[in-house]
Amino acid sequence: MESRRVVLLAAVLLALMWMPASVTAVVECTTVTALISACSNFVTYGSPDPMPGSPCCDAMVTLNSLAHSVEDRRSLCRCVMGLITIYNPNATSIATLPGFCGVSLGFTIEPNTDCN
Repeated sequence: MESRRVVLLAAVLLALMWMPASVTAVVECTTVTALISACSNFVTYGSPDPMPGSPCCDAMVTLNSLAHSVEDRRSLCRCVMGLITIYNPNATSIATLPGFCGVSLGFTIEPNTDCN
């Protein structure tokens, strides 16, 4: 009887380990901030313009790939909106990053965006 419980528990733990992360995961704002920090020169100084293949644009592609579900997109949106609120003078630079990099995040980056 006890060995059946151990086997069942092991099977459940294995199943949980192999579940796709997107089932329960949402995009973490620390991850968003770290990725956007790859674009810090552009965000801070407005130059040089990011180009596809640059570390900045690679970060934008990674950011886009993190959002697998609607809830992930909402979470990503909230994080980005938080950043443009914090870095208000540089909000335009942050808003233009996806376009420079040829990435569509699925929402418009502007102060009045509703992430819901």
